[in-house]
Amino acid sequence: MDTGHERLWVGIDVGKGHHWAVALNDAGEAVFSRKVPNDETEILQLIATACDAAEHVQWAVDLRGKTATLLLVLLTAHGQQVTYVPGRSVNRAAEGYRGEGKTDAKDALIIADMARVRRDFTVITIPPEQVCTLRLLTANRRDLIADRVRLINRMRDLLCGISPALEGAFDYARSKGAVIMLTHYQTPAALRRTGVKRLTTWLQRRKVRSPQNIAEKAVAAANQQYTALPGETRAAALLGELTHQLITLDERIASNDREIRETFRADDRSEIIESLPGMGPILGAEFVAIAGDLSSYRDAGRLAAHAGLAPVPRDSGRRTGNLHRPKRYDRRLRWVFYLSAQSAMQHPGPSRDFYLRKRAEGLRHVQAILALARRRVDVLWAMLRDHRPYVPTPPPAPAGS
Repeated sequence: MDTGHERLWVGIDVGKGHHWAVALNDAGEAVFSRKVPNDETEILQLIATACDAAEHVQWAVDLRGKTATLLLVLLTAHGQQVTYVPGRSVNRAAEGYRGEGKTDAKDALIIADMARVRRDFTVITIPPEQVCTLRLLTANRRDLIADRVRLINRMRDLLCGISPALEGAFDYARSKGAVIMLTHYQTPAALRRTGVKRLTTWLQRRKVRSPQNIAEKAVAAANQQYTALPGETRAAALLGELTHQLITLDERIASNDREIRETFRADDRSEIIESLPGMGPILGAEFVAIAGDLSSYRDAGRLAAHAGLAPVPRDSGRRTGNLHRPKRYDRRLRWVFYLSAQSAMQHPGPSRDFYLRKRAEGLRHVQAILALARRRVDVLWAMLRDHRPYVPTPPPAPAGS
């Protein structure tokens, strides 16, 4: 291996069990190409080899998720700068390189070469422990919510095979009392035998809200069907199991939400973020988990672009001034601003006034919400920049400005 290079660019094709690293010099010539197990000792040896071969080393990777965490932490701990070359860019650039084959070594070479030629890639930084914790908690919450949706859909499907009237009588995603009822009473016959009075008492003992209302609706639905459907007994048993699973899952979601709130409110910015109407602790935690300390955003426009709220031009020939929604943006960040804007516009205040004004201009509901979300990006950015909580009217401009 050659030594004494002034600068090296090391591209790493990240993998779960191993990585592939290729180093290029100033002339674009390969200095080394090797397979590196995803192991601390091996990665440290790679860092030492690259640093011994050149005065300055620039690293580039194509992934920054959990698979690359050990690699990125070790590089950062040794004062190495790492840039992120998106996998999509690597795949597109591969067409300009010799050969049609795809290997880890070729991908690593392309990553290194793109980092050598281009200077517009994002520098990767390791987020603070609190941000990492929020990322884990919010990701876990999304998984739990997805499990809940699947579980409720399975419950409704089974219940429809027992009693369509009972399936349509309640919103089981919102009515905890109806779910508790289904842990013991799943069939029309069982509900009719129990009756409204006894069912009300049974629900009261389990501290269900509005027990009589639930009991009356359930028995009324049961009275609409006297025919037992095929497989009813087994379906009822399975339904009872699913309802217990749903109750346990709701407890896990509530516990996870409590931890999210506690972790988020330990952040110095939480009070400022929550002061913006529509931004509660869950959405605020999602925002912090994605945006971090905002150091990677030069201004509010960059933050809006990351959320897909800043249109990009699509000009060609004589067609100029055409704008469209970007294709590459963070869907979760867009969801945070969209949901918070939709919540804020439901209450009197500047957000609702802005929404109504956009509607009067001819925008549809979704378009008006997106316009409001874009405006709120600027507001939240200014609040965090000035360390100032939200106030309905903007503060007066400084004298002489």
